[in-house]
Amino acid sequence: MITNFFKPQTSSDTSPSSSLPSSPLPVNLSSVSDNDKELAKLDLKSDPTLRKPITEFPPNIRDRVRRYDIQKKPCQPDKFEFPIRDFGERLKHVGEVNRVHRRCFKMMLDLMNPEQSILASLDKQSEKIKGEHYIRLNTLIDVTRYLLKQGLSFRGHNECVTSTRRSNFLDLLKWYADKKEEVKNVVLEKAPKNSTMTSPDIQKDIVSYCAKETLKAIIEDLNGDFFGILVDESKNIYHKEQMALVLRYVNREGKLIERFLGLVHVKDTSAKSLKEAIYFLLLNHSLSRSQIRGQGYNGSSNMQGELNSLTTLILKDNSSAYCVHCFAHQLQLALVAVAKKHDDVNNFLTFLIIRLNQKLGLQRHGDTRWGSHLKIARNFISLFSSIIHVLGVLEKEVANYHEKALAKGLVEDIRSYEFVYMLHLILKILVVTYDLNMNLQRKDQDIISAIKLVDFSKRQFQLMRECKWNSLLEDVSLFCEKNDIMIPKMNVKYDLGKLKRKSSSVTYSHHLHVKVFYVVIDLQLSELNNRFSEVNTDLLLGMASLSPENCFANYDKYKIMKLATYYPNDFSASKLEDLSFDLDNYIYYVREVDNAFSNLKGFGDLSIKLVEINVYKTWVLVYLLVKLSLILPVATATVERAFSSMNFIKNDLRSRIGDDFLNGCSVCYIEDEVFDSVPNNAIIDRFQNMTTRQMQL
Repeated sequence: MITNFFKPQTSSDTSPSSSLPSSPLPVNLSSVSDNDKELAKLDLKSDPTLRKPITEFPPNIRDRVRRYDIQKKPCQPDKFEFPIRDFGERLKHVGEVNRVHRRCFKMMLDLMNPEQSILASLDKQSEKIKGEHYIRLNTLIDVTRYLLKQGLSFRGHNECVTSTRRSNFLDLLKWYADKKEEVKNVVLEKAPKNSTMTSPDIQKDIVSYCAKETLKAIIEDLNGDFFGILVDESKNIYHKEQMALVLRYVNREGKLIERFLGLVHVKDTSAKSLKEAIYFLLLNHSLSRSQIRGQGYNGSSNMQGELNSLTTLILKDNSSAYCVHCFAHQLQLALVAVAKKHDDVNNFLTFLIIRLNQKLGLQRHGDTRWGSHLKIARNFISLFSSIIHVLGVLEKEVANYHEKALAKGLVEDIRSYEFVYMLHLILKILVVTYDLNMNLQRKDQDIISAIKLVDFSKRQFQLMRECKWNSLLEDVSLFCEKNDIMIPKMNVKYDLGKLKRKSSSVTYSHHLHVKVFYVVIDLQLSELNNRFSEVNTDLLLGMASLSPENCFANYDKYKIMKLATYYPNDFSASKLEDLSFDLDNYIYYVREVDNAFSNLKGFGDLSIKLVEINVYKTWVLVYLLVKLSLILPVATATVERAFSSMNFIKNDLRSRIGDDFLNGCSVCYIEDEVFDSVPNNAIIDRFQNMTTRQMQL
């Protein structure tokens, strides 16, 4: 301390105690850094005699204390007189370079220049490394995005440096680096050996986080609202049972949305196992089963049924989760049922689809079979002469006797009038149902519009039965004349064939017109009426009463109120009273006040318009009924497409993909539109925060 070396001489009018400063000199804290402002609270003394020794401060703040003291300027006690003594050459003020004072002064200058400190240099190096790490990670995500959106593989058979085809991931990364110099300097061989970030584990992590951010965006779009579920199960290339789940909901803009939520491996396909898998997947995304307001399945026995089916088990947990059998599947079953009940149709479809299509490859049998039968029939008619020519060549040139006989028999069957007649009849039936099939596959299709399409198909079949017989005969005759096929006389007895011992008592005309044409169409109409029995339920009648078509011509307040009682968890007694008043005001407004509702075509348009003009908040309960009507599933086409995507991703060459990696790839591939909206920074943040990384950004 300075008093250990100098004895102060006090003046007569001042006592020592009064001359010593009792507090630090004022400090201009605006010139001090934020970190050093905290030091000001420690009451650091300016007088060296009162100041704590530097060794009593924690080591990590000693330099900050020193800087703080220097910034306050030297302590200048007044009214002290120190005697001048001669110390020789040892304590010159500045002196030579190696003098003690000079060295101390230089250390003080270095301390006050933190930019030259070791820590600052390390920090600068750290910022550079962080910048390179960010570029590297951002590039890897860009490469991963491309591969996920195209459904391509990541790994290669030979990923060594000398390989010319290492893998899609590494080759695309190298191509990307060659195009951008800043990327080239931080990836692959230029990356730190302990941070190349190209290992399979890193690739899987990035894919997983891409999928999780995509699903996060979907859940945020759902916004905690009600939803329906579409479920189906299928086997992958390894014959492992996979269950796919799709959410159906109305978003904030009033649009009907169907989004793929994920694949889950199930040990068996029992109803109980599927229910547990559904609840597990929903829980993983913080979705409550109490929010389910609709179920959609393909109609298999484990999915639907009165006892212990998946539908029944979920309804026990949630009485408002109503189920509708997939309309497209019912339509397919209607055609199958007709084939089983009518021998001529069954024989024709078996011959055309199984024997000829497999032999000639007219059309690849679709995974969902929607429209594939129609394409086979159309291709057969357009390629008829070429098919006959090919079969004729086979009959003459093939060496195998069995193949010769088969080709000859096919030619004889194809060139018969009965075959051509059945071909054109089935084609006309499939044309009627084709538009319905295509419309049912739309994600935004609501159940009331689907029912109207079914009714329209029924009317077309009835019209065909009444008016289209003659036009069918004309088409068949023109085709036979064009291809030199003998046309039988319609008034002669119908020939039952060589294997039939009983003679026929009906003419060709009667057989083709009554026993084939009428019977097939009547069977088709009967199957449609039986399989689409939901049309007459109070649930759907109430939804139909909300339809905006023709200026709300089907509006029926009683049926709508009846509809609300089917959702007791959402409409209490008091809310039912409020709904009754709201419906009166609502129907008057949409019919008489606002012309924006006059040309709406369906529930989808109504929901969007209510949100667009911001009246959905006025009639909250009415809007809720509109949403519930939209949420009720129509078809499981989206789930079927998910399995098609799964088989595209996990194929024979990629059969070893694990369940988690397959699910991540499937989510990003199927929901590519949502995936595009996810920024790279969100994926980077999740990548950094989900586990401890060597480099933290």
